[in-house]
Amino acid sequence: MDCLEVCKERKLKDEQGAVSTQDGTVDRHGRPAIKAKSGQWTAGIIILLNQGLATLAFFGVGVNLVLFLTRVLGQNNAEAANNVSKWTGTVYIFSLVGAFLSDSYWGRYKTCAIFQVIFVIGLVSLSLSSYLFLIRPRGCGNQQMPCGSHSGLEITLFYLSIYLVALGNGGYQPNIATFGADQFDEEDPKEGHSKVAFFSYFYLALNLGSLFSNTILGYFEDEGVWALGFWVSAGSAFAALVLFLAGTTRYRHFKPSGNPLSRFSQVLVAATKKCSIDMPPDTDDLYNVDGNDSSMNGNRKILHSDEFKFLDRAAYITTRDVDDQKKGICSPWRLCPVTQVEEVKCIIRLLPIWLCTIIYSVVFTQMASLFVEQGAAMKTTISNFQIPPASMSSFDIISVALFIFLYRRVLDPLVGRIRKKNSRGLTELQRMGIGLVIAILAMVSAGIVECYRLKYADKDCTHCEGSSSLSIFWQVPQYAFIGASEVFMYVGQLEFFNAQTPYGLKSFGSALCMTSISLGNYVSSLLVTMVMKISTEDHMPGWIPGNLNKGHLDRFYFLLAGLTTVDLVVYVACARWYRSIKLEGKTAENYEQCSFKV
Repeated sequence: MDCLEVCKERKLKDEQGAVSTQDGTVDRHGRPAIKAKSGQWTAGIIILLNQGLATLAFFGVGVNLVLFLTRVLGQNNAEAANNVSKWTGTVYIFSLVGAFLSDSYWGRYKTCAIFQVIFVIGLVSLSLSSYLFLIRPRGCGNQQMPCGSHSGLEITLFYLSIYLVALGNGGYQPNIATFGADQFDEEDPKEGHSKVAFFSYFYLALNLGSLFSNTILGYFEDEGVWALGFWVSAGSAFAALVLFLAGTTRYRHFKPSGNPLSRFSQVLVAATKKCSIDMPPDTDDLYNVDGNDSSMNGNRKILHSDEFKFLDRAAYITTRDVDDQKKGICSPWRLCPVTQVEEVKCIIRLLPIWLCTIIYSVVFTQMASLFVEQGAAMKTTISNFQIPPASMSSFDIISVALFIFLYRRVLDPLVGRIRKKNSRGLTELQRMGIGLVIAILAMVSAGIVECYRLKYADKDCTHCEGSSSLSIFWQVPQYAFIGASEVFMYVGQLEFFNAQTPYGLKSFGSALCMTSISLGNYVSSLLVTMVMKISTEDHMPGWIPGNLNKGHLDRFYFLLAGLTTVDLVVYVACARWYRSIKLEGKTAENYEQCSFKV
């Protein structure tokens, strides 16, 4: 017993003498995280592998869902594209649910674990329902043999399964990105550099995970072996969950900071109550609390900014506030600290930038719907080998991997040397702007390919898959442009929203990125519906009919190119107006890193 006590005392002394992180992270027992024993690339690599496996599972369902709906459930092209857009949009809407629970109550680790369990349950349910009820007769669902009709109960079970997948993946995704970034102490220069690199590798892992889905699984599903594809996805999701739980002892954690909605409401109510008060020009009379009390969960204070001065009223100390404090009364619904007010300002400043990313997501979502339908109507054979149209997104993944390498190893250091004063290279806002420019090129490229596809198409075909003599490989440029734009837009978004949201809202920052994808899918669905309604007047087949050879999909692509051009102009204006968050202890150089300079 004495020996055990001595060992415990020695272990305690070693932990007390070890260097802890400086950013406020804790271990799973709630104690300050020790640098040498937690986080860094050991935990980061586990999370990257988890992300790759989970992405493989998700895209094993999502990449060919539009073909499953048309071949197995018998939906037409427009209806299937709309349903895929709505489902994908719902995935990302659920990201707000996961972010809220993570930032407010559960923390990122618990939230990731729970939603991954839901994800696995949804995939197992989808695999069972497809194998037992939907794939009938056996071997149906390929290009030659459509499946039979299904009962309402069977269709309901299918939609319940895929929306469980949406809930599980949606709640997990924004938290795993932020949880991975939590493993690096940004107060340490070396770990801070690794944290920036993590977002690029995270997006690369996401794309490499989908590579298997888009090629091997995509091929089997295109041949009608749907149940096998779904079972592989379920197995991959289960492996991801086991791997995530295996790294439990290595993770660093930020404690949840409570309900942000109440904090936001307190600022708005307090500011409204003092709307008739004349505010002095200086900030000396604003309520500032010393030390960690001023921010959520002991994180650093946010310095006062000059925008949205109306909200400053929430922190203005009136005579009544002084009298209440003397009586020991302190109501957060009447007086809020500056940091709490600045939290609200931060989110308001982010909204215009976030709104400008939605149109980009409309472009991005075409890769999972109309690009696939366009590819299916092209020549998809080489000798006797059939190329699944969905597998063409492999070129998007290759493009992402290539441009991540080029950006991190070539472009970023080159720009840093040219600027001299800031070795960091392009800012997040500048990269997002470049992403919009490349997205315009992607839509123009897709439109030109469609013009030539129509030129070589058989307009009188009955089953129009493969009805054009134009090779499907002419789609490579549009997929490559989309991949390049993702590196600049989505990686830039992940870094931007993570850096510019307050500490208690980091998962919400990642959810903003995902929600823009969600709204992009809904806007895409709305655009398709509007275009079909307008273009089918006077008994015309419309731009996106069931037989694409009688439509004008090229015009839809050019419409998206025009909308993205308008969005780019608005984005540049918003980015020039934006002012970054100012944290106590940060230098002026840190603020310039998020500025947008033309």
